Amino acid sequence: MPNDPGRGLIRLAGATSTAEVSPRAASLRSLRVHGRDLVEPTAAAADPPGMAGAVLAPWPNRVASARWTYDGAEQRLAVTEPEFGHANHGLLADRDFTVRALASDAVTLAAAIDGEPGYPFRLDVAVTYRLAPDGLDAATAITNRGDRPAPAATGAHPYLRAGDAPAAALRLDADRARLPGRTHLPGPPFAVAGTGYDLREPVPFARLPHHLTYERAQGPSRHHLTALDGTAVELRADANHRWFQLYVDPALATDDGPRAAIAVEPMTAPPDALNTGEGLHWLAPGETWTVEWGIRLAVT
Repeated sequence: MPNDPGRGLIRLAGATSTAEVSPRAASLRSLRVHGRDLVEPTAAAADPPGMAGAVLAPWPNRVASARWTYDGAEQRLAVTEPEFGHANHGLLADRDFTVRALASDAVTLAAAIDGEPGYPFRLDVAVTYRLAPDGLDAATAITNRGDRPAPAATGAHPYLRAGDAPAAALRLDADRARLPGRTHLPGPPFAVAGTGYDLREPVPFARLPHHLTYERAQGPSRHHLTALDGTAVELRADANHRWFQLYVDPALATDDGPRAAIAVEPMTAPPDALNTGEGLHWLAPGETWTVEWGIRLAVT
């Protein structure tokens, strides 16, 4: 069986690619193609450091002051970012998913959301990882098991890595951005054209903003991180993922020791979507909504 009984770590293997997935937050903890790392490896840690590889649902990023309103009633979520009083990264970041299906090169993990404080809905969240010869495909399926419409959004938190050489440049397929405020909630969107935040052409690592929300107007997207030796990794996302959180951790606790690491987080809604309504998908009772993204060893 492709798993580690000691920690429940699930190991997937194909002819040219391998991956390790933890049940904790259904997190992708390693991905290698032809021996090259495509995400920062964090398989040794029980909890994903810096949310590495975690699946974020039923919202990504933050809910301001951990409060929002549904049908005229204020909803109070658990505060998970005490420094600023926000609810961050959804409801499943500290949960262990269960294995629903397992093959040598694919796994589906599932978790239930059932009337949590501040989120009075019943959802089933199923995450499938499937190896490809040059990387991995991921799909998140959210099903409304309740009897009323439920607002939902999702995201993922991979730290990209292009092999062993230091990162050289990042290109983001996004035409708008939002600057973070004092409590990390972003301001209004602006066009990146003509600004120092335009990453539509590769930008050197040293010039990257360290925390910014990006947006693509429409359609699927492809983003590239290139290393000094020319190795490149591609994050691809379907048209549901219009928003991307760029975050640079100066010392992520990887299996190789602390490293400067770049998270490019595909999201189906921007920060604070439960309050603004922007990007939310309202699931009818019995409806299943599936979104997809993936990581590839790229030729640029």
